[in-house]
Formats: sequence, structure tokens, C-alpha cells
Amino acid sequence: MDSAVRRYLADLVGTARDVLGDDLVGAYAAGSVGLDAYQPGRSDVDVALVSADALDPARKRELVARLRHEALPCPARGLELVVYRREVARAGSPEPGFEVELNTGPRMPFRVTWAAGDRPAEDGLFWYGLDRSILHQCGHTLLGPPAAETFADLAPADLRRLLVDALRWWLALPTPPGDGPAPGAEDAVLGACRSLVKVRHGVWLSKTAAGRRLVEDGWPADLVERSIAARDGGPPPNGREARAFQRQVLDEISAEG
Repeated sequence: MDSAVRRYLADLVGTARDVLGDDLVGAYAAGSVGLDAYQPGRSDVDVALVSADALDPARKRELVARLRHEALPCPARGLELVVYRREVARAGSPEPGFEVELNTGPRMPFRVTWAAGDRPAEDGLFWYGLDRSILHQCGHTLLGPPAAETFADLAPADLRRLLVDALRWWLALPTPPGDGPAPGAEDAVLGACRSLVKVRHGVWLSKTAAGRRLVEDGWPADLVERSIAARDGGPPPNGREARAFQRQVLDEISAEG
């Protein structure tokens, strides 16, 4: 984590405490920061806030207004913020369950979802349970008790179901025609690696580390190494080979169930 992100997270937590007061019982960095894989210029900043109780609409609106990029500039591509009630964080449920969600940043479309029930199914309902599983293992605590105490992990059957849902969602996205480089295909490949490593080894790793773990397991190295190199500016793989890789991972995770 670089110094700009560290200052930003401190300011974010301070602002959230101004808005939520004693109802703010925890704040945690997830995603690449939690996995110690933050990449300046590429990574988002993922943050989960935990409140003691449900938030009323007025406090949700104030929190969004105070934390959106125009009010608190994000030094990364963007901020992905989710607020959970403490009981939801501790439940280990696969459901979204959030109070409010905010996406905002200099290179990220602004989006706010005011309640979990407003999240369109076609946008994916699997993100939140998986994120809380990652937080349970390696969330970086900014405020409150350790992340492993605040967030419960998923049951194995729920984990597999959400990973299958995620892979099917990615496979349903449109793919550029032809066999040329497909921007984003590297993340599709490495995200699938991370899912399979979690199922095989029971641990969440960064995308790059997960790719290398699968190579150690005997999976073909060429596509994985090209995908890792693409994260540092190299050409991404094409969509056809990325999809074939995702389908292979999907078949193994589905068989595990």
C-alpha cells in the first residue's frame, strides 16, 4: 500500500466516523490492499465499513455525499465501498446483505445502491459473500476488532455456489471478436485462478499469486504467465483462450460440489 492510499484510508475512516459516530464499529480494507497486492494505477481501493445497526436513509445519503470522489478524492482508479451491519458481517451468509454500496473515482463510473434488495441480479449477487470471505481471511483492519472476528467465512457449499455463479457471470460477458488481445482477459484468467486455488487449497491469494500457485499445481504456464505480464503492461490474452480457461476452472469447481 502506498502512502497516498494510506492517507486516503485514514481520511475515509475519519469521515465515516464523523457521519456514523459510535455506530461505526469497524472499517476494513479488502481486495488488493487486504491481499497485499495493491498496484498503483491499476488497483481499486476496496473498503468495508461495519455499523452496529441499520442505517437510516439520511445517514446513507450523507455518507455517500461525504465519501464520493468529488468530496474526498480517491488516489486510485476508484473506491468500492460497502457498508454492512455487524450481524450481517458475522452471519457467514452468501446473500448480499449490505446497507449501502458506493462506487466512485477518477476512472470509475459513479454508482450507488441504497439497499441490498436494489442490486440487479444481472449485475451479480455473488460479490458480497465472496468479499466477506476474503475479509475474514485477510482483511486489513483500519478500525475495530480484527477482521477475522468481524467477518464470518462462508460454508464450503455456499462458497462453491458463489464461485460458480461468478464464473458463469464472467463467461456471459461479451468477448471481442477475433484472436487479437482482449483487454481485461488477463483478469478473467487470473480471477479464475484465484477461485480454483481457494477451492483446492482453502486460501485466498492475490490474482498473480494464485496464477503461480496453479502453475505449481501443474496447470499450463503460458496463458497464466502472459496474463500476469499483462498486468504490468504486456499484451493481454485473447478472449477465446481466456474463456476456454474459465470453462475448465468452472468444470472443476462444479465437480467439487
